[in-house]
Amino acid sequence: MIKNLFLFLFLFLLSGCSFNKNSKFWTNTEIVKNKKEKTNYQEIFPEEEALKKEFNSSLRIRLKSKTTNRTNINNYFNNNSRLNFDGELRKTSRYKFSKIKNFHQQQPEIAFHNNDVIFFDNKGSILKFNDQSKLIWKKNHYSKSEKKLKPILQIVNNNKNIIIADNIAKYYMIDIDTGDLIWSKNNLAPFNSQIKIYEDYFFVIDYSNTLRCFSLKNGNELWNIKTENSLIRSQKKLSMVIVDEIIYFNNSIGDISAVDLNKGELVWQLPTQSSLIYESAFSLQTSDIITDENSLFFSNNNNQFFSIDIKTGSFNWENKVNSNLRSTLVDNYLFSISLEGYLVIIEKNTGNIIRVTDVFKNFKPKKRNKIKPTGFIVGLNNIYLSTSTGRLIVIDIYTGEAKSTLKIDNEKISKPFVQNKDLFLVKDNAIIKIN
Repeated sequence: MIKNLFLFLFLFLLSGCSFNKNSKFWTNTEIVKNKKEKTNYQEIFPEEEALKKEFNSSLRIRLKSKTTNRTNINNYFNNNSRLNFDGELRKTSRYKFSKIKNFHQQQPEIAFHNNDVIFFDNKGSILKFNDQSKLIWKKNHYSKSEKKLKPILQIVNNNKNIIIADNIAKYYMIDIDTGDLIWSKNNLAPFNSQIKIYEDYFFVIDYSNTLRCFSLKNGNELWNIKTENSLIRSQKKLSMVIVDEIIYFNNSIGDISAVDLNKGELVWQLPTQSSLIYESAFSLQTSDIITDENSLFFSNNNNQFFSIDIKTGSFNWENKVNSNLRSTLVDNYLFSISLEGYLVIIEKNTGNIIRVTDVFKNFKPKKRNKIKPTGFIVGLNNIYLSTSTGRLIVIDIYTGEAKSTLKIDNEKISKPFVQNKDLFLVKDNAIIKIN
């Protein structure tokens, strides 16, 4: 009898405590008794709305900083700064190669050596072109079975040798003048990050969210730091910066870690995503980290832009900018472009947004919905923004307004790169040089 009574009470409570929006368990409910009963629901974790309007658009900005002559691929700070480019945007030449499969999912990086361009093709061949678009050498260090996997390569160099790490767990070093193989190794997991060369070491992160330190001399692993792994592999490339022999890096679930690069010891670690909304980390795409030596700056597609103190690993500020693109720091301004097509300028010390302009407003709504920004650089007087629809948009820094649009292709083009006053863009089967 007692058991039956408990069973009855259990079923009664279960029927009354449903986990829907009519229950107060998950929502705050306000009931207004009138002719009709009105109920307002408030979600515990409301989705933050991305910027969709201009702000302070009449503000004019003049930059005073000096310029640099090339995009800093292996720069320890990841900041492109202000680049010495103000070209007339005439197509001058193409560096052609076999079409890269699934190019739309990749974030390709060009490597430069003096005036030469180094890139890869669909079968993992490495190509070195001179400034006249002529092939200097082409080398492939993959087996037949590996070529069929269509490896995607990350490439950096130290002006003597080239380091390659790919998405099929292979890493190797070749001579920069000849392309000849020096050594080759295999990792436990594929790689998915930038590569940083520092003195006799290089650093790269794999799909298990493990930072690995390798010897340049022979490719042997010296140490590794494991961070929390994700069940789903993100296609977004991870990043790192180096300041005063500390390496700072992100992982696919949004954690930022600081590691002593000589000892391989963790200095601090900071989660940026709440464990209560851990599932959202599966789709998280974080921008490259950049630094000014005092703070780390980065954003993500969860409508968050962070500044973190480099010494303590604590938050300086957080703002609402929805972007997975690398920002650029010039003077005291952080430049970012949101996934919705807004140029956002932030004061770096306070995190205050000082201007927002809509650089996609000249596109019709149907077309606009298909466009995503893929990367940008800050030049002498203009910002150059590439898109997923093959357009290069020129934006006036002073006004924040889009001045012109150049059609490069109908499909995705990479972020822009600058070398010796020329601008380079990568599409699925060619590198395009513009001046």
